[in-house]
Amino acid sequence: MSVASEPDKSRNSGESEGWLRGRGEPSLVDVFRSIAVSPGSSAWRKFLAFLGPGYLVAVGYMDPGNWATSLAGGAQFGYTLLAVALISNVMAIILQSLCVRLAIGSGRDLAQACRDGFPRWVAWPLWLLAELAICATDLAEVIGTAIGLQLLFGIPLEIGVLITALDVFLILWLQSRGFRKVEAFIITLLGVIAVCFAIQIFLADPDWSQVLGGFVPTSQIVSNPNMLYLALGIIGATVMPHNLYLHSGIVQTRAYGHSPGEQRDALRFATIDSTVALMFALTINASILILAAATFHVAGERDVSELGRAHELLQPLLGASIAPSLFAIALLCCGLNSTVTATMAGQIVMEGFIDIKLAAWLRRLVTRLVAIVPAIVVILLYGESYAGKLLILSQVVLSFQLPFAVIPLVMFTASRSKMGDLVAPRWLTVVAAVIAAVIVVLNVKLLVDVFSGG
Repeated sequence: MSVASEPDKSRNSGESEGWLRGRGEPSLVDVFRSIAVSPGSSAWRKFLAFLGPGYLVAVGYMDPGNWATSLAGGAQFGYTLLAVALISNVMAIILQSLCVRLAIGSGRDLAQACRDGFPRWVAWPLWLLAELAICATDLAEVIGTAIGLQLLFGIPLEIGVLITALDVFLILWLQSRGFRKVEAFIITLLGVIAVCFAIQIFLADPDWSQVLGGFVPTSQIVSNPNMLYLALGIIGATVMPHNLYLHSGIVQTRAYGHSPGEQRDALRFATIDSTVALMFALTINASILILAAATFHVAGERDVSELGRAHELLQPLLGASIAPSLFAIALLCCGLNSTVTATMAGQIVMEGFIDIKLAAWLRRLVTRLVAIVPAIVVILLYGESYAGKLLILSQVVLSFQLPFAVIPLVMFTASRSKMGDLVAPRWLTVVAAVIAAVIVVLNVKLLVDVFSGG
């Protein structure tokens, strides 16, 4: 049964006719409600049924763009920016829980909700900004994956960038195998990444008292423009705008019921899934920064933002020949993972905002070409040394776009006419609104610092 064709009368959602009027086919229609959720099963089996989407979201926590910001932050400022990683993780958990709530309470993903809830003069700019965020994400994946190919196989960076266009075939094959296969692929690569970093952290032997101290926020993060720039990059790389659209879409791959009790069960288990996944992702994200602090910062190598430079320094600093290979393997796994999730987010954004459905291969090639062109231009004009700076810039672009996804999400989930019984509690709306305000203030502060020469 498709809820797109006729709203279920059993839903106590309180949706108005105006909210329903924009309904069309769901995004990712080929996998919509494709995973069964048995209403009579045990709590454990229900949790297993909802296990998966959170880990696709967690991929955004460790994409190649995040590597650049975390490596630069750890190399320049030691463990100080671990506090930003922790705060970003808390922000991500709260915002992703709102995505789950929106999807289950309204039956809409965030892109569809924007199309239905705003006039076109608002919805279309939001769509363009969402596409910009996906292009920035794709740019990070292109460069990161190409660097991974170069480090592992010696492939020139410009050739590696072109090779990344072929990932469309991987995505098409995965989607043809079913959504559970996509989730299994993502989780397997996350496991490989975790093992690679566990070994590298063991070799780096960081000062764990300083690591713990790094999770305590300091005012220097805001007062130091260079530190703030990297902090914003970490926030942008962690609480990624496309993840908000992605999560609200892929949660609906589960065929949960529409009764109030079944919806609340779905909300609970899907939120647990994303929370656990993001806590796991925090350990990986923090590991990147800890590795940089324990090796580059301690050794006096304070200007390490290029992934190639980091790879080059790891063997002499850690004294183990396996360290650079582990670094490159983890980077390539991150690039492949990010490719899959960004493609799905792109489909959800385009289908949700403007109700245009392109073939998956065509959508992928279009977004990938948009990312390949600037990457090739920068590499040819300025050389490989600028690739890391381009990665960091892409993450700051994401941070600037983030409020335009967060604010509509907070608005919709706070509306009883749209959410019915699953409307967000007042305290949750307030906390999410504060998160949005903090992001906006930090962005304004950064702009002032940049244009005043601070």
